[in-house]
Amino acid sequence: MAAAPWCHAAAHNVAMFAGAISGSHLPESIGQAAMGRRNRFRRDLSASLIVFLVALPLCLGIAIASGAPPERGLVTGIIGGIVAGRLAGSPLSVSGPAAGLTTLVFEVVSRHGLAALGPIVLLGGALQVLGGVARVGGYVRAIPASIVEGMMAAIGLILTASQLHVMLDTAPAAGFLANVRHFGGMAADGNYAAFGIGALTIAAMLGWERWRPAGLREIPGALLAVVVATACAALLGLQVARVVLPASFAGAVSLLRPGQLSELASPALLGSAVSVALIASIESLLSAAAVNRMMPRRRTDYSRELVAQGIGNMACGLVGALPMTGVIVRSAANVRAGARTRASAVLHGVWLLALVVVAPGLLRLVPTASLAGLLVVVGLRLVNPHHVRAMAREGARGVAVYATTVAVILCTNLLTGIVAGLGLYVLLKALSGLVRRSA
Repeated sequence: MAAAPWCHAAAHNVAMFAGAISGSHLPESIGQAAMGRRNRFRRDLSASLIVFLVALPLCLGIAIASGAPPERGLVTGIIGGIVAGRLAGSPLSVSGPAAGLTTLVFEVVSRHGLAALGPIVLLGGALQVLGGVARVGGYVRAIPASIVEGMMAAIGLILTASQLHVMLDTAPAAGFLANVRHFGGMAADGNYAAFGIGALTIAAMLGWERWRPAGLREIPGALLAVVVATACAALLGLQVARVVLPASFAGAVSLLRPGQLSELASPALLGSAVSVALIASIESLLSAAAVNRMMPRRRTDYSRELVAQGIGNMACGLVGALPMTGVIVRSAANVRAGARTRASAVLHGVWLLALVVVAPGLLRLVPTASLAGLLVVVGLRLVNPHHVRAMAREGARGVAVYATTVAVILCTNLLTGIVAGLGLYVLLKALSGLVRRSA
C-alpha cells in the first residue's frame, strides 16, 4: 500500500532537520554568506583606496581655486565620504568638493569673506533636505540639458581663466572677464618656474592617460602628475608657492557661531544659498543618474540622494567647509574599481581623515601651481563640444539657450545666467507652441 503524502513530507522534514544538526547544510550556507561578505569588503577596500587617490589632489585644488584654505576642501571630502556616503540614495556615488561650485564659492569668499561661507552652505543644505523630503529630485533633473551644459561650460571657462593666474603664483581676480583682462599684466610679473610646474602637471596627466601601461591603469593620472611635479620642484629647489596647512587638524575646522546666522538676512547671501542648493542638487543628481546607467541593476533613490547631500552640506556649513556635491569623476572611478557597496565611499573619507591627521607634512610639499594645472584640465573638460554638436543637430533652440546661459554667466554670475537660460527656454517653447497651433 502506497504511503500517504503526509508521510513523505514528514520523512523529508526529519531528514532536513537531521542534516542541519549534523552540519551538512547550515554551515555551508553560513560559510558561503561569510565568503561573499569578505569578497565584497575586499572589493570595496580596493576601490576606496583608488577613489582616495583620485579625490586627494582635487580636494586641495578645488579649495584653492575657490579662494579657500586647502584644508577646507579636505574637510568637505571627509564629510562627503563618511556622512553623505553612508546616507546616499545612490550607493556607489562619491561626494566631495566639486569644480561646478568653485565660481560661486570664489564670489562669496571674495565679496563677503570666508566667514560667510558657513551660513550659506548650511542654508543651502537645509534647502536640499527640504527638496528631498518633498521629492522634487525628478523636477531638478528635468531642467533642460542645454541649460545644464551651458552652466558647466561657463564654469569650466571661469575655472580655467582663474587657474592660469594660479599657475603663475599670482592671485586670480573675481570673474571671468577680469581674469582675461588682467592676464597679460599678471603674466609679465608672474613666476615662470611655477608656470613650468603647472605645465608639467598638465603634460604628465594627459600623457599618462593617453599612454599608460595596461597593468597600471588603476593609478590616477591626476595623482601621478602632481607627484611628478612635486618631485621635480623639490629636486630642482624651485622657489614656488606650496600648499599651506594648519599645524593640526583642529585648525581646519571653524565651527559656526549662532550669531553668524544673522548674516543670512542679506539678500545677496540668501541668493547665494539658493544657488548652492540648486547647482549642488543638479550636479549630484546628474552624477547619480550617470552611476545608475553604469550599474543598471542598482536602483537609485533620487530623493534620498538629495537628502543625503543636504545633510552633508549642513555638516559642512557647521564646520565652515566647502559645499559638496556627488561628483561623477570620483563616482565613475569607484564603479570602475569594482566597488560593491557604500562602504567604499565611506572608507575613502576615512583615508582622507587619516592622511590629514597622520601625515600633513606630505601635502605641504605640493606646489599650488601643480594643482592649478590639474584644474585647468578639469575646467576645459567641462566644455564638452560633443554636447554642443548634439544640441545643434536637435535644432536652433537648444543652441540659443546654451549660448545665452554661457554668455550671461560669464558676464554676470551663475544664478543670473541660469535664470536667463530658463527664461529664454520657456519663451522659445511658448513661441514654438503658438506657431504650431496657428499652422
